[in-house]
Amino acid sequence: MHERKRGSDPNYLMANERMNLMNMAKLSIKGLIESALNLGRTLDSDYAPLQQFFVVMEHCLKHGLKAKKTFLGQNKSFWGPLELVEKLVPEAAEITASVKDLPGLKTPVGRGRAWLRLALMQKKLSEYMKALINKKELLSEFYEPNALMMEEEGAIIAGLLVGLNVIDANFCMKGEDLDSQVGVIDFSMYLKDGNSSKGSEGDGQITAILDQKNYVEELNRHLNATVNNLQAKVDALEKSNTKLTEELAVANNRIITLQEEMERVKEESSYILESNRKGPKQDRTSEGQALSEARKHLKEETQLRLDVEKELEIQISMRQEMELAMKMLEKDVCEKQDALVSLRQQLDDLRALKHELAFKLQSSDLGVKQKSELNSRLEEKTNQMAATIKQLEQRLRQAERGRQSAELDNRLFKQDFGDKINSLQLEVEELTRQRHQLELELKQERERRLQNNRSIPGKGSQKPEPKTDGKHKIQEENVKLKKPLDESHRLPSRPVDGQDQPPPSEKPQICQLCQEDGSLTKNVCKNCRGTFCNACSTNELPLPSSIKPERVCNPCHEHLMKQYSSSPSCC
Repeated sequence: MHERKRGSDPNYLMANERMNLMNMAKLSIKGLIESALNLGRTLDSDYAPLQQFFVVMEHCLKHGLKAKKTFLGQNKSFWGPLELVEKLVPEAAEITASVKDLPGLKTPVGRGRAWLRLALMQKKLSEYMKALINKKELLSEFYEPNALMMEEEGAIIAGLLVGLNVIDANFCMKGEDLDSQVGVIDFSMYLKDGNSSKGSEGDGQITAILDQKNYVEELNRHLNATVNNLQAKVDALEKSNTKLTEELAVANNRIITLQEEMERVKEESSYILESNRKGPKQDRTSEGQALSEARKHLKEETQLRLDVEKELEIQISMRQEMELAMKMLEKDVCEKQDALVSLRQQLDDLRALKHELAFKLQSSDLGVKQKSELNSRLEEKTNQMAATIKQLEQRLRQAERGRQSAELDNRLFKQDFGDKINSLQLEVEELTRQRHQLELELKQERERRLQNNRSIPGKGSQKPEPKTDGKHKIQEENVKLKKPLDESHRLPSRPVDGQDQPPPSEKPQICQLCQEDGSLTKNVCKNCRGTFCNACSTNELPLPSSIKPERVCNPCHEHLMKQYSSSPSCC
């Protein structure tokens, strides 16, 4: 019920018409500017977007006009408000004078159309419309209070007309018939394909299409109302035509009777004249009075006949005008019916387009739901990845702290045992020098003894004892020299650069600890560089040369463990 009341409210209908006309004006002005800029030349009257612009402007100026009653019905013309512009803007007087001087214009509608074209050629249409809209007290004489020119929509359209100043137009008014043109808006020029809508522009095009649809429906209702009004006018004209024909028949009958009575009066007057000539003079006076009365009556009858003939001529001219008006109305009705057919077809196209847009909207809603679900899953995965990254960062910090502590321990270890390592390296070098010197002395002693043995052949049986004694002495000295070397090898540290150490035997065959050759695999102690079997080198310890645990022999392991346990007390 509320929707029905709202749809039947005239204020609501007028507001809806104003909104639809404003949207159509926006579309026509925008399309005209874009097409004119793309065309790049001066526009003429044959340019289709320009013709549609004038049709839309004509509808905007006609909206809410007060009707002036004439003999042929109500007359709505927008030429009256446009004539006021010359009083507000003196520059418009030239246009108004040019329109009045055009010989081919006979109706106010044609003059208004010519005025619009001349104002556009002068590039002052927006200025004139703003000056006219600002004077509401003058417009109230021509427009209803809720008309487009009296409301905010008129000011918006006047502001939009400023963009037309970039267009160059040239019209020839003399050969153009502006009186009989029928202004029907071609909506196919403004309807766009729904497939071209992308992103955020799609919503704007949908709203524009819906506005066009609403305007088409509103225009359809308005055209239906105008058709009904025209039909009522046609019926009224038919009734008046029948009444006039009846009055014409009555007038003809009356004329015939008057003609018969006039002939009878003429006969009587001729008879009276003849009788007066023959009769006495006394009768002439009475007959003269009767004759004068008859003449007066004849004059009255002739005057009445002339009046009836004039009325008959007026009735005939009115009948011709009515027939002409009927023909024009029939032509207008046919054009309106054609326009209604085209509008209905456009409305069907709009409905199909609306269904297609609704289907696309549903599919886009499904796509949005799928994308939202995918976004939620991605957010969960990102949260999980963030948690794992935090855990990895914590582990990294812990590993960094462990690395820093290990570097600190290594630095402290090197500081503690650096002096000892250097002193032991010096002792080892000194011992190696002594060993080499003793080996040289031993070789010299052997050579000297060999020479003595060769020089004394008779004492050969007495040589073994001193020789064995010399060998025992050399072996004892070698044992004494090996002891400090073994002790130096068993120390926990080695030189950092690895120089001045005796290289390990290239092909170790016997374990240096258990003196067994039965094991298949031999291992090299990373501390003393000795060769040991698996049973004698099962332990691993970190050495100063490397942080990673390395394989060491059992004696080095025990010695290093003692050194590591006693190192904190030394610090």
